[in-house]
Amino acid sequence: MSWTDERVELLKKMWGEGQSASQIAKELGGVTRNAVIGKVHRLGLSNRAASTTTAPKAEPKAKAAPKAEPKPTPKEPVAAKPVEATEQRPSNVTPLRRQIIPAGQPLPPQPSANEISPEALARVNEIEKKAKKLTLLELTEKTCKWPVGDPATDDFWFCGLPSQSGKPYCEAHVGVAFQPMNSRRDRRR
Repeated sequence: MSWTDERVELLKKMWGEGQSASQIAKELGGVTRNAVIGKVHRLGLSNRAASTTTAPKAEPKAKAAPKAEPKPTPKEPVAAKPVEATEQRPSNVTPLRRQIIPAGQPLPPQPSANEISPEALARVNEIEKKAKKLTLLELTEKTCKWPVGDPATDDFWFCGLPSQSGKPYCEAHVGVAFQPMNSRRDRRR
């Protein structure tokens, strides 16, 4: 299927009337809803004032009457409901709000259930001073496979100390990697 001038004009007309992408695809034939959406975006038509639910069908029948009548009706109950809700809510409780972070911005620090206790971190730092600093090819079943550093750099290495039986890490790194459920649960609180 190719987008001829006639088909593009019909798409523009139907999109302007508030038709959904599915309705347009059905009317055009031989094109999917996603193809219509893609073409709309490429044409720069994606900013429509009205939603594509049932509102566009009501607009062509009577434009002035439906717009004037629904607006006052929802405003009255909406204004009354929050007043009642705030009267019942204790003054020290604030409603939860989602924080919207713009794309490309770093996320704020979040409490993590996987944070390492200061004692364990001190033990790991001491052990890493004694580490053998092995490469991936030097690892065996009996060596600690705890990675240290950034794998994209040349100073990346593995601990290499003797591992505990049945575990991939040495004693210090096992203490960090395999924590009891109770200690993880307590740190979340």
